[in-house]
Amino acid sequence: MANTDRPAGLKPVKHLSGSPWNGKANVYYIPSSDGTATFIGDLVKLAGSADATGMYPSVTQAAAGDTDNVGVVIGFGKDPSLMADPDNLAMKYRLASTEMYCLVVDDPFVIFEIQEDSASDLYIAAASVGLAANVVVGSGSTTTGKSGMELDTSDVSTDTAGQLRILRAVNRPDNALGIHCKWEVLVAEHVYREQVTVTDV
Repeated sequence: MANTDRPAGLKPVKHLSGSPWNGKANVYYIPSSDGTATFIGDLVKLAGSADATGMYPSVTQAAAGDTDNVGVVIGFGKDPSLMADPDNLAMKYRLASTEMYCLVVDDPFVIFEIQEDSASDLYIAAASVGLAANVVVGSGSTTTGKSGMELDTSDVSTDTAGQLRILRAVNRPDNALGIHCKWEVLVAEHVYREQVTVTDV
């Protein structure tokens, strides 16, 4: 049975320890000067600023190859204490050039599920488990609010470079190796994870 082609960005599923994801996230800020629409499941990076209070760091949608990634968006709100828009309760994503707060799963040890893009009908083989790859930034859905980000099938790397570390194929009856396989990954290039380089002494 073929895998369903249904990109949705990154979805938190559990911790590296094996325990279930506990729903924890932190509030960040996206200023109106950010002209890129943002969606649920988008990988975001620090934007080097904060809101007027200084309490909520600013983020922006990450691009392929960015290394200052901070986590994945799971919600939006007009106010940091309310992840909703009282004037638009049907809001499912952040419009471009709109000031908004967002909930970000920023724990560097949370495992996410993501679909591979399978460009040119290529797909990730079992031998690639443990390797790294970048995201492909696709168009998010203004209907569902879900991200269009996918795992870049053509960018699997044998070295340490890559935004995501491929852990395993998702163990589910509707998923199998092949086109549009879903994978469990860690955000390997994460600003909150200490990068350690081993050198000869």
